Amino acid sequence: MDNKLNEIRRKIRFLRAEMLSAEDNIRKKINRDEDCSEAAVHLMSMRVVMLGLIGERNRLGGEERLLNVDERLKLDVRAASRKPANGAPARFPAKAGLGLDPGWGPVRFKKTRQLKNPEPRSDSIGAQKARGRRER
Repeated sequence: MDNKLNEIRRKIRFLRAEMLSAEDNIRKKINRDEDCSEAAVHLMSMRVVMLGLIGERNRLGGEERLLNVDERLKLDVRAASRKPANGAPARFPAKAGLGLDPGWGPVRFKKTRQLKNPEPRSDSIGAQKARGRRER
């Protein structure tokens, strides 16, 4: 029975990926003002197959309860207290994405100072610009 349930779950997973691809193709056809009726009919047939697979999965006792928003927030999938696996290097806070890590801060660096009176440059374009500044 577990093998049958796992087989149904595998088919559902494969069908979901195929349906996402079909939806993407339909969007592309719509954006190009092309006829997408055949692709839409095919997507509807995939949905019928999906409903049959889900019904069979539920009859075998493999029903998966979906969490509501409050339950998902309580679950806290991205917990900050997670410890890295054994042998995994520690993360550097400076490399974390903006807003994802509460300890993230911008990396500070020394600003370079612009010279007010630059010396004449050796290249022809820079030398002409420098001469023009001095003549004013």
